[in-house]
Amino acid sequence: MADVKTAASKSSAHSSSAGNPKNANNMMINFLVVLSCIIGGILIYKFVLGSPNNFLDVEKHKAKNGLGNMYLGGFVVPVLMATALTLLCFIVERALTVFKSKGKIGNAEFVRKVQYNLANKNIDSALAECDKQAGSVGNVMRAGLIKYRDMINNHDLATDQKVMNIQKEIEEATALELPMLEKNLVFLSTIASCATLLGLFGTVLGMIRSFAAMSSAGAPDAAALASGISEALVNTALGIGTSFVAIVAYNFYTTIIDGITFGIDESGFTLTQSFAANYK
Repeated sequence: MADVKTAASKSSAHSSSAGNPKNANNMMINFLVVLSCIIGGILIYKFVLGSPNNFLDVEKHKAKNGLGNMYLGGFVVPVLMATALTLLCFIVERALTVFKSKGKIGNAEFVRKVQYNLANKNIDSALAECDKQAGSVGNVMRAGLIKYRDMINNHDLATDQKVMNIQKEIEEATALELPMLEKNLVFLSTIASCATLLGLFGTVLGMIRSFAAMSSAGAPDAAALASGISEALVNTALGIGTSFVAIVAYNFYTTIIDGITFGIDESGFTLTQSFAANYK
């Protein structure tokens, strides 16, 4: 249904650290966020959408505006509200993490500066560029540069072994960075897939109620049928809207993560090639 891109390097995320106490803390925080959104969705449904000001009569059988129509959509509406609030929370959370990980300097410019410093055998200046970049690519490059400097002073290993040690250090640093970038994207992908289905579920239930009411009334009432269908379609509109935002957000973040991943790969290649060329 939704063309959702797959985030890169899933295996590194799974291998990051099973049983890590941080994972348990993250799960608890995520649970509390989802629970808060469920409570928020119910409160919005009861007190905002269900406000008497949104209806023409006290019994709330006839809506006066769009908020009243949403309330008449049934019990699926607060679930969709909770889903939309959950989506908003994780969009904000991912934005704070991903944009920070992107760094202050573009990957191409950063790698070019590091290459220049390595060509002049100025490791300290290259490390300073990593601090200026202040992102995931800079963190990985910094870890690689520290190992790079250690290998320069190591006279016991062959050049190929030194290059392999640098590569291993880069891979370990990458394994620490990528899970942080990909964390909680599963919420966006799940909502992207399920929100539309949830909206359609609410619509089908509303249609069933509408036609059941008409069959029990005897004479067809076109106005009542149109009103019931309108209420039922509110669920579809909410579901499609939520799913659309989730798909856009998911693909937006995975595109940025793909760019960061490419920058990490490029930085690793730069270090190994520079060492192989300068310290044969």
